[in-house]
Amino acid sequence: MRQNVIDTVSAMTTALEHGDIDTVMSFYVDDAVVAFEPGTPVRGEQQLRAGFAAFAAVKPDFRYDNGHEVMITGDTAVHIAPWTMSGIAPDGTPIAQSGLSVATLRHQADGSWKIMLDNPFGARLIP
Repeated sequence: MRQNVIDTVSAMTTALEHGDIDTVMSFYVDDAVVAFEPGTPVRGEQQLRAGFAAFAAVKPDFRYDNGHEVMITGDTAVHIAPWTMSGIAPDGTPIAQSGLSVATLRHQADGSWKIMLDNPFGARLIP
């Protein structure tokens, strides 16, 4: 099950890198909450689609070079992974960001996992 959680996050990330917002959305529960900016979580399909579209616009290349940690109890999993991202801003300026992804996923009746809470800025509170 641990690997299934990692595979879910990896597949969602790949879809985001390819700008496939419909596929990205398919990895989230209907009432998911996502932080596209540190400390500013949003919910609702329109806001999530807009946030993912903004990320996809920079042609992101994400890396999880330091691995993934997954903890599971019952139908709930927590996925934690440091990430780096490079991309190109609309004006052509290179972008480089990094953070700590903290996501909570729920096991679905069909055996898949879907993301409920997604905070890619989990490291912001660490001094």
